[in-house]
Amino acid sequence: MGAEPVGRSRRFAPRALGALRACAFGAAGLLLAGCASMPDHGEVRPVEASQGVDSQVRVFGVPPADKASPQEIVDGFLEAMTSDDPQLQTARKYLTEEAAKNWKPGAAVTVLSAGLDRFSVQGEKDPAAPRFKIAGKMLATVDERSAYQPETGDRRYEEFLQLTQKDNQWRIATPPSSLVLSESDFQRIYRPVNKYYFAGSTLVADPVYVRQRSDPDSRMDPTTQTVTSLLNGPSKWLGPVVTSSFPTGTGLREGTKSLSVDGQNTLRVPLSKQVDDTAEPLCQRMATQILYTVKDLTGSRVDRVDLLRSDGTTLCQVTEVDAATIANRPPSPGHQYYVDAEDRLQRLSLDPNREEQQDPPTPVPGPLSGNPAFKVGSAAVAYDEKRAAVVSEDGHGLYVVNLTTAGAMPPPLLTGKGAKPNGLATPTWDAAGDLWVADPDPQDPTLWRIPHGTGAPERVEVSGLAGGRITGVKASPDGVRIALVVTKESRKSLYTGRIERPDGKGDASPVSVRELRPAAPQLADVTAMSWAPRGRLLVVGRESGMVVQARYLLADGSMVGAGLPGATGLVAVAASEDEKKPVVAESLEDGIVWLPPGAQWRTVVAGGRAPIYPG
Repeated sequence: MGAEPVGRSRRFAPRALGALRACAFGAAGLLLAGCASMPDHGEVRPVEASQGVDSQVRVFGVPPADKASPQEIVDGFLEAMTSDDPQLQTARKYLTEEAAKNWKPGAAVTVLSAGLDRFSVQGEKDPAAPRFKIAGKMLATVDERSAYQPETGDRRYEEFLQLTQKDNQWRIATPPSSLVLSESDFQRIYRPVNKYYFAGSTLVADPVYVRQRSDPDSRMDPTTQTVTSLLNGPSKWLGPVVTSSFPTGTGLREGTKSLSVDGQNTLRVPLSKQVDDTAEPLCQRMATQILYTVKDLTGSRVDRVDLLRSDGTTLCQVTEVDAATIANRPPSPGHQYYVDAEDRLQRLSLDPNREEQQDPPTPVPGPLSGNPAFKVGSAAVAYDEKRAAVVSEDGHGLYVVNLTTAGAMPPPLLTGKGAKPNGLATPTWDAAGDLWVADPDPQDPTLWRIPHGTGAPERVEVSGLAGGRITGVKASPDGVRIALVVTKESRKSLYTGRIERPDGKGDASPVSVRELRPAAPQLADVTAMSWAPRGRLLVVGRESGMVVQARYLLADGSMVGAGLPGATGLVAVAASEDEKKPVVAESLEDGIVWLPPGAQWRTVVAGGRAPIYPG
């Protein structure tokens, strides 16, 4: 019953279903005979943890065998950490009584790119006592606010498990400080969801992760977990630029474990006494935060949210229509835009509901249409579609033109120092009406902000570039985040940064971009990107050794979402916050193409480039 010889290592990967797990399926009526039993014949082989296991499968750990060896205790415990047991009861059976009582695995999650290595090592206080080091390559962490933070580089996870013996039974006295899961187990157990907070009067998505099913510690269902996370406040990364409408200390009424939308598509949320005297306008903002959060989680229709006081009476109500007004989202775009083969800015009116031929593109009105000598290199159109920012074809000059009245071309607001291919990057407008553009000149790379698209250009401090040059920039529709393509040593990587605007100081105080974090750590090279609905990013890029593809990514860099079907050969892409609007892209073979929802790619016009939506 002793430990393995000191220094011997073993790659631990939890076994396949049916080997050392009891399991159940969520589909009604589906049972597997013998699922909780040990196999009595055949080879048992290590495999990647739960690889390919359907999210409907529920996994339960197996308790420790009588007089199990120290290594069997450690392996069984690591297996049980991936289970759906309420309060991880089976995993706690591998711990000493004191450790089981004090272990709080719900405080954080460590996500590893593969299985754990475990080593038998010599103990410090008691060299004869069994002690194991568990280690692996870190992929990410999920903190106490449920926010995902990807790891960069080759950071290793390491912790030590000390075992002790009582009544001839080995148990772990020092469990891991967090839940430790492989990437596949993490994706099986957890799901991404957006919480929503306000930046000024605009609603902002804050991505977090919650359990697919009831949380083992709190026993709350996923909706209740998410609402609780919302009430606890925004993630640390987004916290400096957003606010919650809920009074400090607000929680759900004590004992609330389940929240659900009823047959009238209404969600009733009982809250603690902190909200009892909240005024109607503030209460409706609170209800709006919950409505968008739950709607994003369930994907089902939520027509109304009722907030209840601590005594059960109704505090306020907000309908989906009311919430849409309170959320202050950017208007649905009226047009799509692109640069044609003659370097002119054109606009489209693509209608996915029309089966017949779409209307042909038309030149944008204003000074650009009356000045055929001006060649457009790239462009951005303001959300109200009344102004366009254009970079000249040579990459030197940035101009802002009016799209509602004719007239002469105005002088440039900014002149870049670099020449093609290092000329000014494609500009972008934010929700506050400010204009952003990057000058990737190798001698003096700079991110510029032009207040309201009319003021004097200001240099923007960007923390975390580490010697990289910004070669692509796109402000988010909510105005508090910015996506940056950073080029360093010929590699293009995607980051998101937080836009910080000092309150009450106007444009005299510098705006900065803080805490860059990788938004596409899976991709070896990024070609193009656009913000997409619900705070996601639509990115054109490639994984190492793979072909270029277009995929939706979560803005926190957590996982690759669905890819666009047949999206090969794309070099630029544009999406809208309005999910009803089609994706528009530039194809090397076909020019400007678009993807109606549920349909195949269609060609708009051959020879065009640089498609954009307002923003």
